Amino acid sequence: MNDISEIMSKRVTTLIGRNGAGKTTLLRMLSTQLLPTSGTAIINGHDIIKEPEKVRKTIVSIPQEASPIGILTPYEQVRMYLIGRKFSNSDASRAAKESLETVGLEESMHKPADTLSGGMKRKMFVSIALASNADLVFLDEPTTGLDPLSRLEVWSAIKKLSGNILLTTHYMEEAEKLSDQVFLQDRGKIIEKGSVNQLLDRFSGKIRVESQEPLDGALQLGGMYIMYDQIETAETHIKNGANVKKITLDDLFIMRGVDLEY
Repeated sequence: MNDISEIMSKRVTTLIGRNGAGKTTLLRMLSTQLLPTSGTAIINGHDIIKEPEKVRKTIVSIPQEASPIGILTPYEQVRMYLIGRKFSNSDASRAAKESLETVGLEESMHKPADTLSGGMKRKMFVSIALASNADLVFLDEPTTGLDPLSRLEVWSAIKKLSGNILLTTHYMEEAEKLSDQVFLQDRGKIIEKGSVNQLLDRFSGKIRVESQEPLDGALQLGGMYIMYDQIETAETHIKNGANVKKITLDDLFIMRGVDLEY
């Protein structure tokens, strides 16, 4: 496994890549849930293989499939988690209340989790990370399946975390909004890295042109033809019946011929 010191050199690092690229596997190894077949990594000065217990004391990992205990309230669940991390009863109670208020769950903290929306449940897990005051937080696709409003609410909660964050996502807008740096992973290897601006610099002054009709030099994806042209040509392409779109991280996938899904 690669040394992750470079990956975690900034506050929010996002791993992107199509399904099966190895993102969740990497997070599981780094959070000591899965033993690497070779190599190792250092988390906050501790070897994930030789010192897993020390690593676990400094991290919080929220998997994509995390689900609350339905009959318990957010307050009870956050408090219970903190007690498990050796917080005193009084400190756990105070931190649970403060963190739930911070992520906007003050009116719902004493309602059974079964009555909460999907967005509220995800915010509850972010609250756990916030209350734990961990040095490093792993978030695996934290907004999958949420509606746009709930996604924005979770983004706001994530921005309030104090530690370093390593998250995975299939939403390129999410990566652009939250990330200090982005790593594109494919088949277990990092093939692109940099800030969003650095990764999109190659597209400076350009637009994405999409058409159902063949275009000279275009890449064909299914029944769609895609090419990149100068911004000044936008009006001409529109008159010719093509769609013109702003450059996003999606174009990083397109240029490499890597789809978001297999």
